[in-house]
Amino acid sequence: QVQLVESGGGLVQPGGSLRLSCVASGFTLDYYAMAWFRQAPGKEREGVSCISSSERTTYYADSVKGRFTISRDNSKRTVYLQMNRLKPEDTATYYCANIKWAQCHDYASRVGFWGQGTQVTVSS
Repeated sequence: QVQLVESGGGLVQPGGSLRLSCVASGFTLDYYAMAWFRQAPGKEREGVSCISSSERTTYYADSVKGRFTISRDNSKRTVYLQMNRLKPEDTATYYCANIKWAQCHDYASRVGFWGQGTQVTVSS
């Protein structure tokens, strides 16, 4: 049974940082790209970042480039999203996703499984 369990969300002031974690189980993490998506109230879910199975390739949405960093530790079966210089517009529920391929190309259309989400609120 595939499970993706996110943690690390919370309330943070603008300019602050958070690190999200996603622990994967029920499949061989090493074979797959992994990604983070987010959905703000009243908006569609959007891709934020993706990391290939080999870690050689990463992708970032323009809105987070230079502020967010995706990484993975296959030995711990965990994917991370380090979020720095957070802005109010980063407020959303963040979802971890397994990508049905080793690469990030077109990753938003290749999602296999979703986590349950973790809330991030950026507010003073």
